[in-house]
Amino acid sequence: MARPLVVILMGSRSDLEHARAVIRALEELGIDWELRVASAHKVPDYLLGMLRQYEADPRPKVYITIAGRSNALSGLVDGQVLAPVIACPPISESFGGADIFSSLRMPGGIAPAVVLDPAGAALLAAKILGLHDASIRERVAAMQAQSRQRLLADDEAVRALRPAAQEA
Repeated sequence: MARPLVVILMGSRSDLEHARAVIRALEELGIDWELRVASAHKVPDYLLGMLRQYEADPRPKVYITIAGRSNALSGLVDGQVLAPVIACPPISESFGGADIFSSLRMPGGIAPAVVLDPAGAALLAAKILGLHDASIRERVAAMQAQSRQRLLADDEAVRALRPAAQEA
């Protein structure tokens, strides 16, 4: 079976740091990825051609779109592909977070998931691809088990901070 793929589409190169956080999380899970730049506003024909090529590829895939301000990228991609789309927009401080609304409100029939945390977007992609690939599913399960163990160890450490007077 062909290895699943996460296609990361940025609206511009200015989204690269956000994309790098997604990539780090995907690599920790051993998931193949490709990173591309294509603006839905500025080069829609180029983007549509790119999407046709990816959709012709039979590998299971998930798209993660990274575009801030006016996020037309996520909606356009979702409307053109059959694979799941995860919008992971960087939040701009200069807009006071208001730019997030362009990712949350989509027209009818357009339904990208929205995950603001880059590692969370990678995890959702992994869970989706895990439906097709047992090894990805196992890596996600192992990661979740490690996270639970860290939390239990943290709880034990915090409980040890209790003053002796409270024990009585």
